[in-house]
Amino acid sequence: MDNTAKKHDVYQAIADPTRRKVMELLAKQDLAITDIAEQFPISRTAIVKHLHILSEAKLVTSKKAGREKLYTLSSEPLADVKEWISYYERFWENKLSMLKHLVENED
Repeated sequence: MDNTAKKHDVYQAIADPTRRKVMELLAKQDLAITDIAEQFPISRTAIVKHLHILSEAKLVTSKKAGREKLYTLSSEPLADVKEWISYYERFWENKLSMLKHLVENED
């Protein structure tokens, strides 16, 4: 049996609202852990754990910049999420079209 820890996938990573907010911040600019942690009412250690999960899912990358480590958003893994959602979008569009038809044809 393999004892290595299971890596987090993109769906697990984006399931948490804190991680989604971290991604939103990183979409605007690369940030150091300190800058990210300032935006949340949780400890720096907790932010490091969130960044680790995002990194395992390949949603963020990091690079050394002097004494700091800068984090960058890597949105490519979100393409899988977009593809998955787009499959179900047709069901929503169908329901909305039916609702529109019912509302417009009410007499």
